[in-house]
Amino acid sequence: MMFHVKQFQELTGVTEATLGRLHVYAVLLEKWQKKINLVGPATIPDLWQRHMMDSAQLYPQLPRSCCEIMDFGSGAGFPGLVLAIMGGPRVTLVESDGRKCAFLAEVMRACETGPAVRLENRRIEDLQSAQADVVTSRALAPLDKLLGFAEPFLGKGSVCLFLKGKKADEELTDAGKNWMMRVSKIQSLTDTSGAILKLENIVRRDG
Repeated sequence: MMFHVKQFQELTGVTEATLGRLHVYAVLLEKWQKKINLVGPATIPDLWQRHMMDSAQLYPQLPRSCCEIMDFGSGAGFPGLVLAIMGGPRVTLVESDGRKCAFLAEVMRACETGPAVRLENRRIEDLQSAQADVVTSRALAPLDKLLGFAEPFLGKGSVCLFLKGKKADEELTDAGKNWMMRVSKIQSLTDTSGAILKLENIVRRDG
């Protein structure tokens, strides 16, 4: 059974105004998808579950004091732009693909995200180090590599929220060779084999 917009609203509790902005986002995604490959074509008919809800499920995991989110490899804006539209205080979208950035900028304009959302059209390695309260990412790289990307942006109390698939446990094992961290593995609401990895107290192992 296809996941519907009203189901999204029931599960997330977003207002009609927020739902309207996310609908504008979805319409633009379908329009731009015809020109550039933003997401897997097969996922478009079910984008409210596969992309919107998949991203939105991170929102309750944000720390209450959260004010700065760094979203690595934003692509079509998942999860960072969804979190921003839902009320994430300040979100930086990091995406190296210029065409995807053009799409993100169009959605930001149409959804009137204002100064709360910043777009960085560059590689993560080229970003200037700055502390973030939360680092998010979806389908970008294996966990060990993601933590390497995140390290320059992690301060005391920073949290990483990574959406992972069926290899989450394998990636945790591999990453554990190089990193110490507190791990909370939360069942995905949109993928029975997927999980949210909530990582805290992240420290690189010596040597």
